Amino acid sequence: WLDDSCWVDYAPNWLGGSDALFAELADSLPWRQREVTMYERRLPEPRLTCWWDGSDPAITPPALLTDVRTAMTQRYRRPFDTIGFNLYRDGHDSVAWHGDRERFRDEDPVVVIVSLGSARQFMLRPRGGGRSTAFRAGHGDLLVMGGACQHRWEHCVPKTARAEGPRLSVMFRHNLLSATA
Repeated sequence: WLDDSCWVDYAPNWLGGSDALFAELADSLPWRQREVTMYERRLPEPRLTCWWDGSDPAITPPALLTDVRTAMTQRYRRPFDTIGFNLYRDGHDSVAWHGDRERFRDEDPVVVIVSLGSARQFMLRPRGGGRSTAFRAGHGDLLVMGGACQHRWEHCVPKTARAEGPRLSVMFRHNLLSATA
């Protein structure tokens, strides 16, 4: 528990075969670099992304991710219907402090992350600042944020001077398809 209404499940080395899955996804997904607004300028986002929602037949997650999605749906009783992929190529790639968009739509969203490749810091802190909690996520680690976590806490993957290698974050999200239908 992060506080009285926010929790994180963390299971190191949860997914076997994660290195092979990392290689398959890194080589096969149609990666793109989005632009984000920072400091009143449009800049390339410092990571690569890909999104799966079943609408693009060119993007087909490996069977292992379908199994993970099914297991997470059963475990957390949420219909995980989309998968986001973020590739952090080196220590220069990052994502700033933020809460996921699900907080605007769901009272207590659950976000499941399977971290592949080299470990990187994944940090959480109370919204607006305060003492952070850090996880070293990589090599098949499972990290799940739930309760009011997206409302009351922020998370980031900070830049680092030395990254062991690339990291791929696989995020399972729920109710996104029904929200756009």
